[in-house]
Amino acid sequence: MNAPRPHPAECPIGVFDSGVGGLSVLRHIRAQLPAEHLLYFADSGHAPYGEKTEEFVVERALAVTAFLLDHGAKALVVACNTATVAAIKAVRARYPELPVVGVEPGLKPAAAASRNGKVGVLATARTLKGEKFLQLREHISATTHAEFLLQPAVGLVDQIELGDLQAPKIAAMLEQYVAPLLDQGADTLVLGCTHYPFVRSGIEQVLAAHDCADVVLIDTGDAVARQLGRLLETGALLRAPSPAAPATLRGFTTARPAALSAAFRALLDLDPPVAAADV
Repeated sequence: MNAPRPHPAECPIGVFDSGVGGLSVLRHIRAQLPAEHLLYFADSGHAPYGEKTEEFVVERALAVTAFLLDHGAKALVVACNTATVAAIKAVRARYPELPVVGVEPGLKPAAAASRNGKVGVLATARTLKGEKFLQLREHISATTHAEFLLQPAVGLVDQIELGDLQAPKIAAMLEQYVAPLLDQGADTLVLGCTHYPFVRSGIEQVLAAHDCADVVLIDTGDAVARQLGRLLETGALLRAPSPAAPATLRGFTTARPAALSAAFRALLDLDPPVAAADV
């Protein structure tokens, strides 16, 4: 006899990224929606997405989404700027009934926060070349007259994935990529990849070294969690708190489970079960 299907609200939320960067979004989701069961998928075996073709990223996003749905996901968070830009349209087309939230670089809040209208955008090369991003930039520029200064941070995701956030190589990359934006007068900086909040302190050190400590940093993880909550509420999918059945978290990865487990511990001080996924 088949086990009864759980009520949809009791099902987990699927969260995925090319690697560990989406843990910065997961942190906000856990804070705002503490009753929700969560599945986190790190596609580290195929990372980084930022230097792959759009077709490749779409293929991966659809495959990972199918995996998470097979594991009962009631909603999906594409916790990766590159995958959002390249693939969220395809995911929504394939699964029109699935609540899907993507991560977009925070151009609108950055334009609102900027005092001089010059906004630096630190992101992967794939994000900055994506049609979705370019349309967003054009729209926000037209409505706010903000100037967006684009800086691809080539290789930074790879270094963050290694786990040593204090590594001299990361510090050198942050100087290399942030300083030119400051030189051009940016007073606001968009962290346009979910990996980047984990090196926020390093970015702040660069700002201080250039006497730019008042530069505003924009991280959109909080807004993603709020939008997820709205979609779940609209669809009557919010899970009620249950002391008898506390929220669970499970991890999956296409690379070594030990590496994702180490990232959970180092970045979020968590130790959930992690399994390998052949996707």
